[in-house]
Amino acid sequence: MPSLSLLRTAALAGTAAVALHAAPALAEAEFSLTIGGDAYFQGAYISQKQDSGLRSTEFSNRLRLTVTPSATTDNGLTYGARLRLVSGNGDPSVSSRTVENDRAYLYANGAFGTVQAGVVNGLSDEYGIIGPNTEGIAGSPDSNGILFLHGSSTYAALPLAATSLRTLVSYDTGTKFIYISPSFGGLQAAVSYTPRTGDSNSSVNRRKVDALGDALGFRDVVEAGAAFQNAFGDVTVEASAFYQTGKAVRQSDGIASQSFEDLNSIHVGANVGYGPAKIGVSYAYSGDSGYAKGIAQSRDQQNLIVGAQYLSGPLLFAANYMRALGNDMATMTTPAKADIWQGGVTWTVAPGLTTGLEYDYVRSTLSGGAAGGGDLTDRAHILMLDTRLAF
Repeated sequence: MPSLSLLRTAALAGTAAVALHAAPALAEAEFSLTIGGDAYFQGAYISQKQDSGLRSTEFSNRLRLTVTPSATTDNGLTYGARLRLVSGNGDPSVSSRTVENDRAYLYANGAFGTVQAGVVNGLSDEYGIIGPNTEGIAGSPDSNGILFLHGSSTYAALPLAATSLRTLVSYDTGTKFIYISPSFGGLQAAVSYTPRTGDSNSSVNRRKVDALGDALGFRDVVEAGAAFQNAFGDVTVEASAFYQTGKAVRQSDGIASQSFEDLNSIHVGANVGYGPAKIGVSYAYSGDSGYAKGIAQSRDQQNLIVGAQYLSGPLLFAANYMRALGNDMATMTTPAKADIWQGGVTWTVAPGLTTGLEYDYVRSTLSGGAAGGGDLTDRAHILMLDTRLAF
């Protein structure tokens, strides 16, 4: 299991390093180069009420490769950069063999804390606690199981809070500047600034108004919060709290225009562990953030997650429940809700190699979404085999 420490993204992983030397025109320094990554293959069987024209089986896979050059000065300053390449962007609607990057940033770490600058996800996406069952554990709300509902009317009708588990747009990898404090008794604070969501790498986008019909964007996004981790005898405690705010980007075609609600989102979570058992809870609230102003119906965006796990030798047993509320994520105009129950077992086959079996039950409702004007309801069963490699 990865450490909760906010400094982990600046830490080096792995045992093999290749010594490199800077160009003579730069200050002489010896850099180490660490290469790592992870991969998964998932296969699922899906049975659902709203499955007209759909198959019952599907596969999905992903590979990520992380490259980290770094150096350390005599006074203890560690500095470098990180690049993470990924085969696919996690969007189930895109069939592509294009390699993208979702991390590309400089960093420095010293007694002052850690600074990161570049393409990286939001603070709560990286450090916010969603219970004990995180990605890579069968039975996790972050396991991608519900993505196998894509292609059905149900998937687009889910509230955004069913897939955006922490602050509303913390998954965004727009170019950021981040500061993370040193640890004080297991407590670390952090703050980030993103000029424009979706604006990454060398892109420059200073617009305050987008074209009518463009994807929703936010500008001048600030996220701040803290995470805590410590042990008290045999009891471990982890907790986090983050707040995200920003201005919604207005859209116009020169004649008509549309404004959206500004971003205001919070996420809190906590875990308590004792021996091989751990329980946790997570809550996120984003209200009407991102909704078009003047829409006829709206439901506050929020989710509640409760989870537990138990470790027995190489087997990790996990159970999870989530309730998600909000408007549908396709149009963000119609109230929706979803209840998701998950359970799974993950087997550590060898160091860095796991395989897991997960069952998801999804019960969802889209208000007035049926052809006859009534509610569109669905009941879905997902059985997923998830094999992962971390190196």
